[in-house]
Amino acid sequence: MAGGVVALLGSSLLPLALGMAAVPMVRRVRRASGVRAEHDRRAEAVIALCGALAGEVRAGRQPGEALTLVLSEEGGGVLDRALAPAVAAARFGGDVATALMGAACAPGAEGLRGLAACWRVAVDRGAGLADGLERLDAALRSERDRRADLRSQLAGARATTVMLAGLPALGLLLGTAMGAGPLRILLHTGPGLGCLAVGGGLEAAGLWWASRIVRGAEVEA
Repeated sequence: MAGGVVALLGSSLLPLALGMAAVPMVRRVRRASGVRAEHDRRAEAVIALCGALAGEVRAGRQPGEALTLVLSEEGGGVLDRALAPAVAAARFGGDVATALMGAACAPGAEGLRGLAACWRVAVDRGAGLADGLERLDAALRSERDRRADLRSQLAGARATTVMLAGLPALGLLLGTAMGAGPLRILLHTGPGLGCLAVGGGLEAAGLWWASRIVRGAEVEA
């Protein structure tokens, strides 16, 4: 859309071609955002599962019965498919801990490794499962809150990056309003096309570098 508008104003097909070339990158960003949202939903579901399971076990239910009941009450949750083998193992006397470890491979469900460890200790040594689940629930909640706080702090950096990236467009608007004709110079002259190529490359490199710094901070946290 934006590329078409600039192409119309500048009487050139170059902005339209650049806009079409940027479509895959935009789709990739949206896909990454969707993956991150799915990751967060699974992580939240693991926390809810640990809390609910601890409550059922504390109320006197057997671990396998509690797991089956909690997941059946959740109905249609994001962990249903991943935890199907664990539910089957709980119903028919299988190795629930191993099934939970397999389910933990799903992005965002890493907390199930802790649940598997609690389950294995409770089965092998007779330790209290409810106490372990409550401690795991508290640890996962603390980790979630820490990541949420980090993301809120990084939001300022992202906003600054977007603002700086938009400054060239603001300069073009001001130049057009003043009658300098920047689009004509950039799109229809040799020096303008050179400046456009160099500026576009530097803009893309800056956005990539800033995004890499932010992602690196999220991963290392």
